[in-house]
Amino acid sequence: MSELKDLELLVRGPIPLLLVESTEERRVVDLFTRVAGRIPGVPLFVWSVTEGLRRMDRGFTPQRHNAPPHEVLTHIKASGHPGIFLLLDFHPYLQDPMHVRLLKEIALAAEGQRQTVVLASHRVEVPAELQPLTARFRPALPGLGELQRVVDNEASRWARDNGPVRRDDHAVQLLVRNLSGLTLTDAHRLARRAIQDDGAITASDIPAIARAKYELIGKDGILSFEFDVARFDEVGGLRGLEHWLGQRRAAFLREPQAHKLDVPRGILLLGVQGCGKSLAAKAVAGSWGVPLLRLDFGRLYDKYVGETERNLRECLGTAEVMAPCVLWVDEIEKGLATGDTDGGTSRRVLGTLLTWMAENERPTFVVATANDVRALPPELVRKGRLDEIFFVDLPKPEVRARIFEIHLRKREQDSSLFDLERLASVSDGFSGAEIEQAVVSALYAAHAQDAPLTTGHVLEEIQRTHPLSVFMAERVAELRLWAVDRTVPAD
Repeated sequence: MSELKDLELLVRGPIPLLLVESTEERRVVDLFTRVAGRIPGVPLFVWSVTEGLRRMDRGFTPQRHNAPPHEVLTHIKASGHPGIFLLLDFHPYLQDPMHVRLLKEIALAAEGQRQTVVLASHRVEVPAELQPLTARFRPALPGLGELQRVVDNEASRWARDNGPVRRDDHAVQLLVRNLSGLTLTDAHRLARRAIQDDGAITASDIPAIARAKYELIGKDGILSFEFDVARFDEVGGLRGLEHWLGQRRAAFLREPQAHKLDVPRGILLLGVQGCGKSLAAKAVAGSWGVPLLRLDFGRLYDKYVGETERNLRECLGTAEVMAPCVLWVDEIEKGLATGDTDGGTSRRVLGTLLTWMAENERPTFVVATANDVRALPPELVRKGRLDEIFFVDLPKPEVRARIFEIHLRKREQDSSLFDLERLASVSDGFSGAEIEQAVVSALYAAHAQDAPLTTGHVLEEIQRTHPLSVFMAERVAELRLWAVDRTVPAD
């Protein structure tokens, strides 16, 4: 009802041109039909280039002679009749100066004649000379209650032909939440897809629905859907981070028992390169059972003024639609390094990101990772922007043993046949990535010898490796010292 009221106020007000962006044309026509019914003496006319102009409340046939864009605009201008003139897919014709001028003249004379011209399409951009005369209206997306009815309706439709749908109540709640941000048409399509494959709604349907949802809304390549998420049992260490996330899971997913808690906003992961920050970001999404989106700052920047900020706003908008989700911003310092060499673009990007983080009300959890703390702007790292700053340090001996076990098992090796304690002892200063590489290189060596992998092979690779903590000892030591009193240990 508030959506209808807002639209009525725009039509009644002194706004001669309305821009409506939506892919649901039938819903837009229905909205304006209802609005016209609430305003006496203001009928609704609908135009398309194939049908011409048609008055909707009298059942008249379309005026096909008014099908050409120039003709319909000339007719609206000359008629002087009150009305709402809904022009469908008119956006290609805004390139013609004659059409632009006619729209401007209609708009300038519209207030005394009670005329409103509506340009409705999937996307509408008007020339600069028309912008002061226009207002935008975006139909509201369906709420959770309406989406619940969508799922129920699709389940009832299936049941009429195939019998009752098997339903898991928790899975139904997850499905409804994952449909949030979609149009009714797309919500019906994905709900139907979840049911049709096996006649059931279960937790196994949710990942496929999340991927299908992303494919509907995110195709620009700047924001990618990460299919390969992880669990914390695949990560060596980081138990402190795992515990912190476990305390906030219910609040983030807005489960009933935690409805009075603030929704967590995000974390910053600092640390030594190769110690598992990226894997931790994947584990956040995996442990919470939500989609993981990765923002690629390298593809975000554009040479044209204003395009980079627009790219970021579109990515953040997509993340909001995908909510609940985890937004992973990898190596954030490379995208937000402020300076005077880029015409202020990085400053504007930082401002856009910080504003969104402060104002966003959707459950979108930001996981930002960084290697160089000196390059981070102070506006980002101050308390209040994110919930916590974690430091991912070089792994301790027991964690190194666990990491060796994980990577041996991933490569179908029996870890019980290896001296994990000895491997952990001699790999002091190794990061998780360096431990993995030692296992990989040892496998190559064993294969070349046509022999099974042994502890000796791995030890030889460890002895040949100079870890980053040795190769760049000063920088690593400086980073670890900086983090002692400024961050929370992730392990």
